[in-house]
Amino acid sequence: MKLVIVESPTKAKTIGRFLKSGYKVESSYGHIRDLPKSSFGVDVEKDFEPKYVIPRKNQKTVTALRKEAAKADAVILASDEDREGEAIAWHLVQALKLDDGMGQKKTERITFHEITESAIQAALEHPRSINLNLVNAQQARRVLDRIVGYKLSPFLWKKIMGHLSAGRVQSAALKLIAEREEEIRKFQPEEYWTVSAVVYPNGEPDKKFMATLQKVDGKALGKMEVKSAEAEDICADLEKSDFLASAVEHKETRRNPLPPFTTSTLQQEASRRLRWSAKQTMRVAQNLYEKGFITYMRTDSVNLAPESLSAAKSWIEDNLGEKYAVSVPRRFTAKSRLAQEAHEAVRPTNVFSVSVTDDPREKKLYDLIWRRFVASQLPQAIFDSKNITVSARGKKEYELKASGSTLKFDGFLKIWPSKFEENELPAIKSGNKLGLEKVQPEQHFTEPPARYSDASLIKALEEYGIGRPSTYAPIISLIQERNYVAKNQDRRFEPTEIGELVNKALSENFPEIVDIGFTAKMEESLDKIAEGEADWKKVIGNFYNSFEPQLEKKYEEVKSLKPAVIETDEKCGICGRPMVIKFGRFGKFLACSGYPECKNTKSLQNGNNDTNIVCPKCGQGHVVVKKTKKGRIFYGCNRWPDCDYASWKKPETKSES
Repeated sequence: MKLVIVESPTKAKTIGRFLKSGYKVESSYGHIRDLPKSSFGVDVEKDFEPKYVIPRKNQKTVTALRKEAAKADAVILASDEDREGEAIAWHLVQALKLDDGMGQKKTERITFHEITESAIQAALEHPRSINLNLVNAQQARRVLDRIVGYKLSPFLWKKIMGHLSAGRVQSAALKLIAEREEEIRKFQPEEYWTVSAVVYPNGEPDKKFMATLQKVDGKALGKMEVKSAEAEDICADLEKSDFLASAVEHKETRRNPLPPFTTSTLQQEASRRLRWSAKQTMRVAQNLYEKGFITYMRTDSVNLAPESLSAAKSWIEDNLGEKYAVSVPRRFTAKSRLAQEAHEAVRPTNVFSVSVTDDPREKKLYDLIWRRFVASQLPQAIFDSKNITVSARGKKEYELKASGSTLKFDGFLKIWPSKFEENELPAIKSGNKLGLEKVQPEQHFTEPPARYSDASLIKALEEYGIGRPSTYAPIISLIQERNYVAKNQDRRFEPTEIGELVNKALSENFPEIVDIGFTAKMEESLDKIAEGEADWKKVIGNFYNSFEPQLEKKYEEVKSLKPAVIETDEKCGICGRPMVIKFGRFGKFLACSGYPECKNTKSLQNGNNDTNIVCPKCGQGHVVVKKTKKGRIFYGCNRWPDCDYASWKKPETKSES
């Protein structure tokens, strides 16, 4: 009997369907060893040697796997193909003592991009040894993050407050959000105008179209060049001008389908179309992968296996017809130099399975993945486009332009619906005179940069080189769980008060930790370790030797960063002493000045969290904006716990007058 060990029970169940006699498939339930929770766990004096332990919750699993391994003829380690999966396999070898004390027992490592019978059989036919470069890259990340978290968090406890924590990559993500918020605060809107004319072919007022001003006296207008006074003068002049179509251009435009999904683009599209968080997307994708429905979901490659391209073409020909089948399979190349082309994009394992599950969430995500993959092998969408240049002569010469397009062939849009606006312009020839219906000025104001959404934050993390595909969701989840950022009603991230305070403390005192360039450089170093081009202990040593002296220096230099306690006129309802405004992990709150003798606290009624809406349940308190521990906003009564009103939606009760 051969023992196959994977990291997930669902994955074990799926693989078990393909491996019958002669095999037994068991799960390790993820990592079975880790650094200890109660101590540093890194021996700095011994070249940063990690001290791994088997957590208590994993000890039964390890004992059971040791017994199974002792009975097996061979042990096959089949954890995921990325760094974490490779590390899990390596830890299994250590914890199960497969490298000693087991005689000549055979240990093999197999990997696969998809959990299908053919992929599993191919992997079993081509086993390999554990890739220590990948293991060392994972160890380096784990040790690096432990050093930053374990050494830097106490600085925040001492200088700000307890229970705070610092993270290498998470702090860089927090900085992005905090800096964007600062840009928004400092933003000053500027006014500008656009001028358009609604015109029509002479004698045909029912064929009107709109043209927008582009040039005045041959000079192209900048976006913000036209101000209020100029707009008024231009409109007055245009109303007295003669109009004609000075040029008409017909052309065919084409739109290419998007590549199949990577981890990043899957998370971004699920955020846009399904309004899902990155964490939710990855959880559902993990389920689909482990059930054998999609390929491995942690990837930065857009490569597609030849057999998947052949299958896609067959499905397209059978279901859409020959005109939708491309003669040569469309292949894509990743932009990142670090993308592993040997890996595959996220795609369905069987394109002929249009629907594979009854679970509503899995159904939605699978449909998204299936459509994106099939659409990538469909023809371009073709549009008939027309541009009309309109000239007007008054005191000055004006050039306006109108653009329109109509769909000629839907191509990939048949499977991958995308927003586009058809605008058919009338048949007109160059030199035709035009009638004027009206001149239409429009006032605009510049807008501040938008706050990050799940999609735009993931895109920024990817562009800046912060983290890797497998870490985007944990990064975003962690800064929310720590209450450093929260989603507003528009589902966009805003830094909390405590988040801004932590970012300020780290940015001013440890700029290299939160520096975007430094974080990206460390990611590149980890990639080099994975590729066998760098020694992981030297990379950690170089970081530690500059970080540790800086930390000691800041402990001495920096005074307390704790926010001041603010006195109020309100009296404690328990002891009668004055209430004060304090600052905690979840923002400002009212507390009795008699603490610790009196521990009375309450939420702020008159702060920014008060909606001034009467509680619809008790009719006495006010509805205030609250946050869960994970940062999600909800509405509750400020008389809690006397009134337990709570709602995800803002109540429509009228405000007090």
